[in-house]
Parts: sequence; structure tokens; C-alpha cells
Amino acid sequence: MEICSIVGARPQFIKLAAICRDIARRTAWRHRIVHTGQHYDRDMSAVFFDELQMPLPDHNLDVGSGSHGAQIAEMLRRLEPVLAQSRPDWVLLFGDTNSTLAGAIMASRLALRTAHVEAGLRSHRRTMPEEANRIVADHLSDLLLCPTALALDNLRREGLAERAVLTGDVMYDAALIYRDVAERRGGELADRWRPDEFALATVHRAENTDDPHRLENIVLALEQIARTHCRIVWPVHPRTRKRLEAVTAIDPVSYLDMLLLEGRARFILTDSGGVQKEAYFFQVPCITLRDETEWQETLEHGCNVIVGADRRAIVEAAQQSRRGPWASPYGDGHAGESILNALAAAAAP
Repeated sequence: MEICSIVGARPQFIKLAAICRDIARRTAWRHRIVHTGQHYDRDMSAVFFDELQMPLPDHNLDVGSGSHGAQIAEMLRRLEPVLAQSRPDWVLLFGDTNSTLAGAIMASRLALRTAHVEAGLRSHRRTMPEEANRIVADHLSDLLLCPTALALDNLRREGLAERAVLTGDVMYDAALIYRDVAERRGGELADRWRPDEFALATVHRAENTDDPHRLENIVLALEQIARTHCRIVWPVHPRTRKRLEAVTAIDPVSYLDMLLLEGRARFILTDSGGVQKEAYFFQVPCITLRDETEWQETLEHGCNVIVGADRRAIVEAAQQSRRGPWASPYGDGHAGESILNALAAAAAP
């Protein structure tokens, strides 16, 4: 069995790490990794392969940044000869990035069987590029690997149930494995930021960072929380740091350091889908700085609260940040093994 995984962005490297660990136990399987280069600097790319001890990519397409159209077109152009020559038994796609979309289109054109990890997610907001990417990938893929029962229900409503399998969430696998690694590793962040003594913030989506009004409201809310409730740690891009006063801004951190901070935080404020889930995995209350979420399961029992960029709502959510109980909608930490079993079963004559 030959699998070709196509990745290109930070969340995909994390999911890939869990898959790599399970494929390594299957000696008859061959695994090729194609890195599109969507995230191409070391902090966003190569460091993950080092830190998570993954095999280096067999192919790096070095696409880099650009407009959506230009980036996707270049990915298609560079993917075609790689896939046409290797013709794997399965092309494995992850999530909802431009790399996912390009992989789905090219694999379909080459009549290669395609499996989509994290299938069935829906924000029901069609203006999001990620929403279009995940819908196209689901409808083109031959096997849909669903992280939750709700994702499976979404696919049933779209007439895709026959291709769908509930596997659990590989990000949960990774979080369980690598949080322990992060705590054992320790370091400067571990020494400085003790459990439950701070809140953690992440803000990166264009809808927040590129809208001055939304960003101002978020920053003001964070500053108010930092002054009146608890210290806030924000791994922040340098261009945003100059806007902050009371909030403790630090440089962007690695995946392991992020897991350490998430697990120790009193609560988390974020516009990241992955961080919402990791907060839930670690039973840390989450405040989502968006107007919707794909991860509806996290909203049960107030474990995650959607506040958008409303300053008052952000502050009020922080003041009421003890929530729960948490359930187990993301599986048992063995989603990677379930995914490989699904691939093997679908490949059987």
C-alpha cells in the first residue's frame, strides 16, 4: 500500500505527525509526503518536521505565498507530475487549505483515489475560503474520514454518507502525545508561565487582523482583561505587537510550546479552529473571537463561547470562564489507526 500525503500549512503538519507514527508501524506500507510550500518559512514549516520527529518531505514544491488564484494554480502545475509519476494507492488530504483544494482537484483529474482527513466540517459561511475548500475536497474525495459524529451528519445531509467513516480526530491523537512531550521538555516558557496563572490569546485570521475596528475591539478587551482579571500571554506577529500595552506579547511559539501554554492557561481567547479544539482536549475554557465555528461540539455546556470582536462580550466571557463538563466527541486518541484501517478496508477487493 502506497500513501501520498499532501500538506502545506501548520495545522496539516500536526495531523500528519499522528498519521506518520501509525504508518511507521505498518512495515508493508510506503508513505510519501508532498509539501506544497504554502507555509514556507522555517518557523511555519521545517521546524514542525524537526520538533515532531516526522520524516522529511519526499517532495517540496516551494510554491510560497501569493493570491489564492495564483497559489492554487501553481500548486496544480507542480503537483501534476509528482502524482502522475508515483500514482499512489491513496492520496491523503488534510483539512481545508489551498493545498487541500489543489490536491483534491489534481488527484481527481488523474483518477487517483483520494481520502480527506477532517471531512464534513461546515461553518455554513460560504464567504470563507476554507469553507469552499473543504466542500470541494469532500465532494471530490472517495473516502471521507470524519473527526466527529456531527461532521458525519453534515455529510449525510449532502448525500455523501456512503463514502464517510467516523474515525475520531487526529489532532486529539497529536495533542495527547505531544503535550506530555512538551511538559517533559520544559524550558523558559514552562518556568515562567505556571498553570492557571494566565490566559492565552491567539489572533491570526484576516477577518480580525485586517479589520482595524475588529482588531481594536479585541485588543482593548484583552487589555481590560489583563488589567482586571488575569495576565494574558499572546504569541503575536511583530506588526501587531506595537498596539499592545497591558498584554504580555511574546514571539510566535512552536507547536510543543503552544501545547504547554494551552494546557496551563486559565482560559484561552482565539480565532483559530485548531486552538479551539486543543482547548477542549485539555478542558480549558475557550472564548472564540469569531462569529461562527466549525467545531460545534465545543459549544456544549459553555466550554467554548463565540463572541466575535464584541469588546463587552469578550470581557464578560472572560469573567465567567469556568465551564464544563467536557465530553469526548473527538474519539479515543487512536484516530490515526482508524484512518489507516479505513484506507485498508476501502482498498480491499
